[in-house]
Amino acid sequence: METYEEKTLNRKTIFEGRVITVHLDEVSLPDGKTSTREIVEHPGAVAVIAFTDEGKMVMVRQYRKPLNRALVEIPAGKIDRGEQPEACARRELEEETGYVCAKLTHLVSFYTSPGFCDEILHIYLAEGLTKAEGRHLDEDEFLDLLEVTFEEAENLVKKGEIMDAKTIYAWQYWKALRETGK
Repeated sequence: METYEEKTLNRKTIFEGRVITVHLDEVSLPDGKTSTREIVEHPGAVAVIAFTDEGKMVMVRQYRKPLNRALVEIPAGKIDRGEQPEACARRELEEETGYVCAKLTHLVSFYTSPGFCDEILHIYLAEGLTKAEGRHLDEDEFLDLLEVTFEEAENLVKKGEIMDAKTIYAWQYWKALRETGK
């Protein structure tokens, strides 16, 4: 199998923000020609699949400015500099939902949009939920806490209120659990 590697010849940083950095790279292609690549650097993120004792999935409804609409999603957030993904998952679960968990299991990690972004998303399963002192949202974060049944989640998918990859993954994971009787 052939590897078609691109070598960076020149990098120009276009933007440095709180969450992302954008670069314009000039690259040499496998055939010797050159091209440019717009690359978004992201520190990575986590998402948490969590079920209540009643068998409901813990979700949040949050407005997403790039889409100019709200989505229903599983709890998630950006990994802080120097933070381990598992610690971030525990922090985001408590901040966004007010729940803490007794056990956290890594399920999968994947690149969200490898054509232009290096963001990696780590998904965890939280078990043994208990209510903490309350939610601790970031000062610029506004969201509603939801606890939904499988049927409600399925309806949210059909209505287009659940449309992000991490939450579709969570719903598919839940569907597989139900199909295997777990």
